[in-house]
Amino acid sequence: MQFEYFIGGRYLRARQKQAFITLITFLSMAGITVGVMALIVVIGVMKGFENDLRSRILGGQSHVVIKSAEGAVADYHRLVKKVEKIDGVEAATPFSDVQGVLRSRYNISPAKIKGIDPATAGRVIKTLKDVTLPDAAGQIGRDENRTTLPDAGSQTGRDENRTTLPAIVLAQELGKNLGVKKNDIISLISPGRSRSAIFQAPVMRQFAVSGFFKSGLYEYDNSFAYIHIKDAQKVLRMGDAVTGIEVRIEDIYEAGKIAQRIDAELGLPYQAQDWMQLNKTLFQAMKTERRVMFIILTLTILVATFSIASSLIMLVIGKTRDIAILKAMGATNHSIRKIFVYNGMVLGIVGTFLGLSLGLLLSNILKHYDISRFTGGIYYLIDRVPVKTDVLDIIAIIAATLVICFLATLYPAHQAAKVNPVDSIRFS
Repeated sequence: MQFEYFIGGRYLRARQKQAFITLITFLSMAGITVGVMALIVVIGVMKGFENDLRSRILGGQSHVVIKSAEGAVADYHRLVKKVEKIDGVEAATPFSDVQGVLRSRYNISPAKIKGIDPATAGRVIKTLKDVTLPDAAGQIGRDENRTTLPDAGSQTGRDENRTTLPAIVLAQELGKNLGVKKNDIISLISPGRSRSAIFQAPVMRQFAVSGFFKSGLYEYDNSFAYIHIKDAQKVLRMGDAVTGIEVRIEDIYEAGKIAQRIDAELGLPYQAQDWMQLNKTLFQAMKTERRVMFIILTLTILVATFSIASSLIMLVIGKTRDIAILKAMGATNHSIRKIFVYNGMVLGIVGTFLGLSLGLLLSNILKHYDISRFTGGIYYLIDRVPVKTDVLDIIAIIAATLVICFLATLYPAHQAAKVNPVDSIRFS
């Protein structure tokens, strides 16, 4: 063992004449421990909520959306087959967006209605995996416990003698707002256009509620509904055309590259947007918030390192005579610096790994803690704190802490190296 580490260890273990120095040393180490623990827990929770939100958003929408600059997409059958042949694409399905208002006997609510193809939509949209969708011939699944979405124009009302109505599947919260249950009749009122350029009138069409779904994201479950794509085309009066094509890919983080491949394959006027572009503002805000929290909590560690610097300065003052003797015996300035840098780094390393251990332990506890005990269930479909502990985040936290601790030791170590051995021994 080099003598610098031996002497540094003796200084750490020795009882100081002034108990105040020892107290500051332990407080500085405790400050680093708390700062690292808070960083790991807060960053893990924020990343966990971000991942949970991402999965819920992608459960209700596709990974890539293709639209046309000209408006409607007419030759969508050919385009769907062409897109599915692109490397990395798992499935594709056409859709039509209908903006309108849904009205029941009890209430009225704005909604975003999406026309889908039951034969292919379930392979693209996760929330529809819990919905028994009919095949191309309109055959309904036999599982009565699952939501059913009949084919266009199929009968869902209770009375077999009344007029046949098309089916609609409502989001759970939207159904509660409208006060409806399965097989109830609701009306869709949508801005329409007449073939005449002079007169424009809204479109009103009745639907029978065939079931409900939930995505786990309140904003979606409060406003979304699905109808058959043929019924959407009738409401929009767009013939055999659709709003666009939704695509599901194998790797969500390759969505940008695959969107570029789709653009290159289809060419103008078609344009593909990935889920990161469609939700850019939301995820950018969350990423920025996580970075800001990292900086703010790092300041806690910075304050703790000031205590390390203070305790080292007082240690240098108290050990001036010892430093002078070491220099008289041949110790270099570099060796003196190394002694006090070693002292400060030991405190930083111990505090860092204590904070790491406590942070991982607390994160694991939060993963299994039922937050509904003190939230009263206000978090929609969340009963556990979503914590995502990332290895790269932990490495960044440890590296940042140790760098700050190292910088805090430089000034006291430099001051120790400047001690004049002759003057120190003469006046001590």
